Amino acid sequence: MRTGAGMSDHGSSAYGLWFLVIANSAVFILFALSFVKPETPRDWRSFGAFSAFIVALFVEMYGIPVSIFLLSGWLQTRYPELDPLSHDAGHLWWTIFGFQGDPHLGILHIASSVFIGLGFLLLAASWSVLHKAQKDGRLATMGPYAAIRHPQYVAFIAIMLGFLLQWPTILTLAMFPALVLMYGRLATAEERDVREKYGDAYDRYAAVTPRWIPALVSWRRLDKGSPSKS
Repeated sequence: MRTGAGMSDHGSSAYGLWFLVIANSAVFILFALSFVKPETPRDWRSFGAFSAFIVALFVEMYGIPVSIFLLSGWLQTRYPELDPLSHDAGHLWWTIFGFQGDPHLGILHIASSVFIGLGFLLLAASWSVLHKAQKDGRLATMGPYAAIRHPQYVAFIAIMLGFLLQWPTILTLAMFPALVLMYGRLATAEERDVREKYGDAYDRYAAVTPRWIPALVSWRRLDKGSPSKS
């Protein structure tokens, strides 16, 4: 019977499962790739950074628990009944905050699933709108692009945040702010290129559409008189 996060009645290791590392990394990376379809160097840089985060995450989740090893002394001192090589112990937020029961049924895991699910839904919806707009030779301003200017980057950030709520590691926690900063720089460069292509039309669109966080008034479809039609 479990008495707390990672405290179980068996001592079997949950690591060294390299097939699961490869399988899970491939599933999430290919799933994202099916929506993103990178074409430009900027696209590949964005997708590559996300893929690196995913691989780093699953290497520690199923391969080598580097964070657990580095924190093992502190964890064993504070939680003497903890089995550091159990899968539950990898849910570090659950362990650190002293939550009881199965972490897979806890609020953090539920919130993680919501962020990851919504992130992939946003990624899919964004690509559909962007692909059609590019095909028609116009500015993408419908769907998610009517609410924020960079929904694909927001989707990547939401997915990574979801994984951090579920399975934080020292490496991915360090990578996350660096990747958010990188997406911010990519967004700035992307806006510069789009502004050169669409001119005043993009300026009018950007004036009423937030970059990252949607405002209530921006949850709408831009009508035929929108900047993208100019």
